[in-house]
Amino acid sequence: MKYFVDKASVVRKIWGKSDTILLIFAGASAEFGLNKAVDWLYFTGKLPKDPLGRLFSTVNYAKAIVFSKHETALNAIDHITAIHQSVEEKRGKSIPDWAYKDVLFMLIYYSVVAFETLERPLSPNEKQDVLNVFKNVGDRMGLKNLPTTYTEFTSIRQEHLNNNLHNGDYTTHLYKQYRKHLGFFRYRLLIETQILLLPNTAKKLLKFRTYSLLRPLVVIYKIFRRFKLDWILKEALLPNAYKADIKRLNVAQE
Repeated sequence: MKYFVDKASVVRKIWGKSDTILLIFAGASAEFGLNKAVDWLYFTGKLPKDPLGRLFSTVNYAKAIVFSKHETALNAIDHITAIHQSVEEKRGKSIPDWAYKDVLFMLIYYSVVAFETLERPLSPNEKQDVLNVFKNVGDRMGLKNLPTTYTEFTSIRQEHLNNNLHNGDYTTHLYKQYRKHLGFFRYRLLIETQILLLPNTAKKLLKFRTYSLLRPLVVIYKIFRRFKLDWILKEALLPNAYKADIKRLNVAQE
């Protein structure tokens, strides 16, 4: 039986744990708000109305693809493409190619940095594995000129960060929505997580400091997780409305 992502792939390890996925979610939520194409996410009204749900939807699609059989994954990617095409038709213009790539690049970058934050450094071959998986997604979506090596990816991504990010009115509004839906304490936790993960280009635009207060606490979290007590922290920190969704993010590794 052929799967879209090989069972030995590190991508399955990355996307099989809710805490790693939550870090991917946290990092992407910042870049979504900074991206110059964020107006596309506002067009349907879904992002400002339910920013957490909208981002969870994106993450869940990616997770489903990672653990699906090959044909099922291709169908899921085609469905995502069709949804975007429908939005383009309603708006009467096309989503820029670079905007599609930006989202794909977020998934690659935050997959690596989230795993390395909570687990261990990835080898060059493992980073290439991450790139290959999401390049396959991009290829199926019809994206052109995607990077083929991780070294090439880091260079092209930096160009995208330099050219495609902007702290504007949408950014301000989206962060207000994050705070509204998360509450003060969880919102501050999100900000500290973003400081921990974001590249310097994004941190400067958001006027974040360079050092996250969470860095020393990551060690404590790892100790809790070793003794399978991390659920205590998750119960205390996560919004009640999304606890069931977060539990479903865990996938038993075969």
